[in-house]
Amino acid sequence: MRVQHPKHEIPLWLVVSRPGNGREPWYLLTNEPIQTVDDAWRIVLAYARRWLIETTFRYTKSELALESPRLWHWDNRLKLLLMVSLVYAFLLSLLNLDCQLLCDWLLRHWCHRTGKRYREFTIPLYRLRSAISRLWLSHPPAFSFQWEFLG
Repeated sequence: MRVQHPKHEIPLWLVVSRPGNGREPWYLLTNEPIQTVDDAWRIVLAYARRWLIETTFRYTKSELALESPRLWHWDNRLKLLLMVSLVYAFLLSLLNLDCQLLCDWLLRHWCHRTGKRYREFTIPLYRLRSAISRLWLSHPPAFSFQWEFLG
């Protein structure tokens, strides 16, 4: 449905999505012209993808220590961002079907959870990070890292 805001001249469209199962509808306001049902679906799916991105940001900030990095120099922030990107990519790679047995083993032995919600969760990044951390802490490597390059 086309709508108009009293303080703005640009035309707007209201897309209402009813997800079903007694859930509240989404009221999405867009400046993208909506002429067909396919146009409306494109807006709804873009909004749904936006929440996946927000979830990624939340995960990165809370679980991968980017909430308040306390690094003053740009070079140090860049190094931290690159390390976090590698960690995130590694965790995502564990979700690949080729690593399914490893992922299941890690979750079963190092981050056991019961309940239907935990068993059916499709992207268990929090649990994977926790499982790898527990595994690492219980079996520390025999070598030590040289941290001088972090400056």
